[in-house]
Amino acid sequence: MSIAPELLHQCWFLAGPTACGKTATAIELAKSIDAEILSLDSMAIYRDMDIGTAKPTAQEQSQIPHHLINLINPEEEYSLSQYMDRAAEVVQDILARNKTPLFAGGTGLYLRSILRGVFEGPPADWDFRNRAEQQELETPGYLHAELLKCDPPSAKRLHPNDQRRVIRALEVFHQTGKQFSAQQQQPELPPEYRPAKVFWLHPNRPWLYARINRRVDLMLEQGLIEEVTELLQRDPPPGRTAVQGLGYKEIIEHLRDGVPLEQTIVTLKTRTRQFAKRQHTWFRNLSECQEIMVDGTETATALAKRIEQA
Repeated sequence: MSIAPELLHQCWFLAGPTACGKTATAIELAKSIDAEILSLDSMAIYRDMDIGTAKPTAQEQSQIPHHLINLINPEEEYSLSQYMDRAAEVVQDILARNKTPLFAGGTGLYLRSILRGVFEGPPADWDFRNRAEQQELETPGYLHAELLKCDPPSAKRLHPNDQRRVIRALEVFHQTGKQFSAQQQQPELPPEYRPAKVFWLHPNRPWLYARINRRVDLMLEQGLIEEVTELLQRDPPPGRTAVQGLGYKEIIEHLRDGVPLEQTIVTLKTRTRQFAKRQHTWFRNLSECQEIMVDGTETATALAKRIEQA
């Protein structure tokens, strides 16, 4: 299921890189336009993964209804098509209650898929994935180098550390003989159906990177290590996708592989800054997105007003 163009036209969208203030801004915007928030975050779908995903707090969720979070347990898998189906149902429900759907989050693939549709691709080949993971363990960097040979556009878009998506791109090429990047080129909607209210927060980079560093420190203070420890003790244990999440992967390397905590913190901050840079590329390259510059001095209320006026 996808969202019908006439319904999509009634939705608002607020995207942006991690730690740029999306949650607070989305809440203020939702209050102003009488909206309910639909998460555009591929990791917020997991229950009991709250700190590492920077999920809206209970206090934040009490201000405005939030949807598409806490959908599954960490050991479960959730496809993009499942997300799309659920999003379409929630949009219809919100509009039926004369409210406004406001999508907010930082997963570029989710945003593009909502706006343009989705190429689902062939089903998972777990034997291929297991072999690929083993090859990467034996020769770090091998997978990204292979992707560069068979699908340069995907290799350019994906960071070598984004192992899950690198493997998926290789898997699609392995099964179909076609580049994943070529199959993902969804066209824009016709102008008359294209959502007009698609915005992304473009923060000042030094300010954003300082915010990211502080957020990592705060997550550790809030109990990120304890959260990951509890996840690893679950039966069944968290699934492949959950343990690859940013923040979880690094803490697992600390707990299981003995990586020193100081080194883990440095790595997590570096990878989060790299992730924010990739998010910037996603939103900049989506022609539907209107840029809202952020210099770090604005309040969430002021940003929400600017978005409304835009």
